[in-house]
Amino acid sequence: MRDSSLDLFDPRTAVMDSNYSAEPGRADGDFGFAFNDSNFSDRVLRIEIVSDPLEARPDGEGYLSLADWCRDRKRRREDVKRENPFTAVDIAAGCQEEQILNQPDHIDDGVDTENQDEEPAAMIEEAPSDEGANDNDSNWSMECSKVLRVKTLHISSPILAARSPFFYKLFSNGMRESEQRYVNLRINASEEAALMELLNFMYSNSLTVTAAPALLDVLMAADKFEVASCMRYCSRLLRNLPMTPESALLYLELPSSVLMAEAVQPLTDAAKQFLAIRYKDITKYQGEVLNLPIAGVEAILASNDLQVASEDAVYDFVLKYARFQYPIIEHRREILGNRLSQFIRFPYMTCRKLRKVMTCPDFDPDFAQKVVVEALFFKAEAPHRQRTLAGDENPNLNRRFVERAYKYRPVKVVEFELPRPQCVVYLDLKRDECARLFPSGRVYSQAFHLGGQGFFLSAHCNMDQQSSFHCFGLFLGMQEKGSVSFAVDYEFAARSKPTEEYVSKYKGNYTFTGGKAVGYRNLFAIPWTSFIGEDSVYFIDGILHLRAELTIRH
Repeated sequence: MRDSSLDLFDPRTAVMDSNYSAEPGRADGDFGFAFNDSNFSDRVLRIEIVSDPLEARPDGEGYLSLADWCRDRKRRREDVKRENPFTAVDIAAGCQEEQILNQPDHIDDGVDTENQDEEPAAMIEEAPSDEGANDNDSNWSMECSKVLRVKTLHISSPILAARSPFFYKLFSNGMRESEQRYVNLRINASEEAALMELLNFMYSNSLTVTAAPALLDVLMAADKFEVASCMRYCSRLLRNLPMTPESALLYLELPSSVLMAEAVQPLTDAAKQFLAIRYKDITKYQGEVLNLPIAGVEAILASNDLQVASEDAVYDFVLKYARFQYPIIEHRREILGNRLSQFIRFPYMTCRKLRKVMTCPDFDPDFAQKVVVEALFFKAEAPHRQRTLAGDENPNLNRRFVERAYKYRPVKVVEFELPRPQCVVYLDLKRDECARLFPSGRVYSQAFHLGGQGFFLSAHCNMDQQSSFHCFGLFLGMQEKGSVSFAVDYEFAARSKPTEEYVSKYKGNYTFTGGKAVGYRNLFAIPWTSFIGEDSVYFIDGILHLRAELTIRH
């Protein structure tokens, strides 16, 4: 990122009103009257305008007309799609990964209950000489371009130097231009309009253009000539324009030299937030999201508010996207390992799905082992330690230890095979999660498995059997899978003060068939107000700790 401290008229660094917004006509720092006026100038800027190169460089380098750059980016993405023989449907059909099991939305409460961008170099053309014979290829290419026209402007070197480190170095580093009245600058024809707007802004703190494409062209010119205040100004105007998926993706795919600038960070943040909100339900918009460029998908996956059943669903989607966009296994492994996997929160995946990660051919084996081991260690930590790890993470990075707002609550499961198949399931609920259940809400756990069958827990707020008051209920259900029936002994327990030990609350047995659930409507035998109150003995540091033990009966 460039150092903007030399932009002496930059409202962030100058002694000015901190709420300065560079409105047109503002008196502070407005030297518009001196623009291209020989009476207030000490130099003449000679701008040679050359024809644009026939072929622009990849990934944004050399593009100064944003429209041309956008068209080329779109064309190259479409070319990749045509070369890719797979479709989203093909990938979905061929994916061998386990899918999230459908849990019932209703329970009977009874017993049946790419970038290698480089900063485009500004072309400064001196008087003809034998010097520069060793210029690089990009300079040589521009020098060989046909000069279409020459434009001259009267400029004030103190004003330009104060606004731009580029011009400051130009006028003060002992180059020939600093000793001459005439200064030569060579640009592509596509840069002309943006450069003129930029020069006008350096005098007047205002722009005449308001449309997004023109503002983006000025933004890129401001980046090239290091005018941080103009970059911030363009960024603010663009944020105030209505955003669309296309414009949001455009902001995220700007050349890296622009994206690295602190001045455009609020714009890219707004674009990421727009995409995260629009595609929050990635299941509903799966076909559309599968066709987004990777920068857009990363913005969506980084959100804590994804509407997904569990982190397993995020993992499945990432694999599907990678297989769709990157059919070559070597490319897919690189993208998954270096970019997309950062947005999978492995610690919140089920152990059953983590086993799939270990054998998935799309991941490098060493990488897969690393993330799975880290996830298992996290699961083994005490809840307070897990919260500490999540709180210690840098909020600006991908927060792998932060829990999303999953539809199904994560659980910890301990399994035993002998002397009988048995599992112990731990479900923790926050006080505010429980409060949101009133008066008739339900929350479901992630699926867990016993004897090859999927089970789940569900916590309810309901009326007691005499319908005299609301109360907290806990139920155990088996997911529907054929006509198999299971005879299960089960026990519900909860931690309580002052001992903070698990205390048994309900025992029973039931022969489960698919889609049925059983439990107790008033687990704690108290009204809802007593259960949820601040003096409740069942919330320890704001957490309700529940435990269910299941044993298959022979």
